[in-house]
Amino acid sequence: MILMDYSWKLCTEELIAFIENSPSVFHAVDNMRRMLDKEGYVQLLEGNRWELKEGGCYYVIRNSSSLIAFRIPGRDYRGFQIMASHSDSPTFRIKENPEIETEGSYVKLNVEKYGGMLCAPWFDRPLSVAGRLVIKEENRLVTKLVSVDKDLLLIPSLAIHMNREANDGYKYNPQKDMLPLYGIDGAKGSFMKQVALAAGVEETAVIGSDLFLYSRMKGSVWGADEEFISSGKLDDLQCAYASLRGFLEAGTGESVPVYCVFDNEEVGSSTRQGAASTFLQDTLLRIQEGLGKTEGDYRRALASSFMISADNAHGVHPNYPEKACPTNRPKLNGGIVIKYSANQRYTTDGVSAALLKEILDGAGIPWQVFVNRSDLPGGSTLGNISLNQVSVKCADIGLAQLAMHSPYETAGVKDTEYLIRAAKEFFETSVLECESGIFELKKNIRYTHNQHMSAS
Repeated sequence: MILMDYSWKLCTEELIAFIENSPSVFHAVDNMRRMLDKEGYVQLLEGNRWELKEGGCYYVIRNSSSLIAFRIPGRDYRGFQIMASHSDSPTFRIKENPEIETEGSYVKLNVEKYGGMLCAPWFDRPLSVAGRLVIKEENRLVTKLVSVDKDLLLIPSLAIHMNREANDGYKYNPQKDMLPLYGIDGAKGSFMKQVALAAGVEETAVIGSDLFLYSRMKGSVWGADEEFISSGKLDDLQCAYASLRGFLEAGTGESVPVYCVFDNEEVGSSTRQGAASTFLQDTLLRIQEGLGKTEGDYRRALASSFMISADNAHGVHPNYPEKACPTNRPKLNGGIVIKYSANQRYTTDGVSAALLKEILDGAGIPWQVFVNRSDLPGGSTLGNISLNQVSVKCADIGLAQLAMHSPYETAGVKDTEYLIRAAKEFFETSVLECESGIFELKKNIRYTHNQHMSAS
């Protein structure tokens, strides 16, 4: 029995397709690029001079795994409306010289953990490999996306008969327990040949690689009334996809809408393409420069700017309700989750929360609150890291989910659409600080022809 509203169903189907086509961070960003290209956005290169025009739509990519897109509403814009998410998820990276032969027969692959994943769900499910290759073409080195589109690997569990305590809790050793089985007998020496074949190149042309495992299990919609979605990478491609949809559907307001996706959030963000890098700051400064504005103009624009850090949140677990805060208990399909932390792992404060709530309430978008139990340490995300480079008002949000950092996570079917709508409202709104402690929200938008057709 399907009782979902069609718009929820459509958003969920599109999200599942986006994730399925994004087996690595490089594929995810390439899919975002394709969505932007389709809407007429122009790619800028960091090594070139930027020629920006009023009304122009642009994006820039760093390392093929982080992306920032923006529109120029006019030369005298108010500030920046920034929404950030991340492209990476916990997984396993393929090591150099990965093949390990054991027992004179089995061939397994040497891998290392990327990020803080739940290990147990990686066992006994079909896996494959995706990422990028660096190819030598004459005198140039060219990067090329690759995904081995078949069930290639599996990490087999040890039978209960050989470890009677397996269900009593187990500490996994990633160098022993988590190595995927690749083949038997004649498989030795063929792994990189298979990867090169999938990329359509000769193995001898491959000079470098960034390869990762990914789960082959397809996303699904399930539940009594089909109210749940399960898939890999919901953290954080659900936010990345929904905020991009909202960005593309938003009309042009008085501020510069800025859509950001950073890589390496799961390992601390301290890379040239992570939230701790200068990527966002560099881009904002170059927008100023491209429009002939001064550094003083940039500082004034920051004073009327607002950032949303969008990274999924923990919903109350049905089997472990005691793990949630006693008074703040987000649920799946409950709307946007506003995240708070006294130690500033999340940046939300009274002002940024009030501004965000006004935007959400004005559009009739439901919201709820996440705060960790006071005796449990919480994770951090993009907001407080980004603010070290770009100092603006900021709030942290997410969508409620279960089994975070599993290769198969669960969320609510309604929430993707809620975030698309929330992102659209956010990008159409300007947040102005009129004087110390006094703020104003302004929404004075206009649509391009395509956006007007979409909005209607």
